Amino acid sequence: MLELSLHHVSVPTHDLEIAAAFYEKVLGLKRIPRPPFVTVGFWFGVGRNQIHVIVNHDASFRPSKSVDSEDIHFALRVEDFEAAYKQVKSHGYDESYPDSHPKKILLKRTGRAGFPQLFIMDPDFNTIEINVAPFEKVAA
Repeated sequence: MLELSLHHVSVPTHDLEIAAAFYEKVLGLKRIPRPPFVTVGFWFGVGRNQIHVIVNHDASFRPSKSVDSEDIHFALRVEDFEAAYKQVKSHGYDESYPDSHPKKILLKRTGRAGFPQLFIMDPDFNTIEINVAPFEKVAA
């Protein structure tokens, strides 16, 4: 059986500068070198992995504009959940906003997952989970 590991997640955007500001300021990610592709984009380092933010006006964007933990999303693991929560809130995100607000936090401090989670959206309504999930080796 192949041993696979995740290398990157590709995220479409309509506006690269607005998306880049979100990934750099709200999430605190750093840009990493990117080959000179024809498509415009930025790459961000996330530990040993990457997030590729690429301009694609014809991408499959979510038609719903509410944060939804059951919709397609990717998760970023942090060591300090409270610090991540405060970081996100310091950029204007809040759980008290209505579901349709672009800076709504869906906060799950306890739940079936067994660890705290928060869900937010980037400027293109891509859902992002932030959690403190334990690292577990998946059984073969």
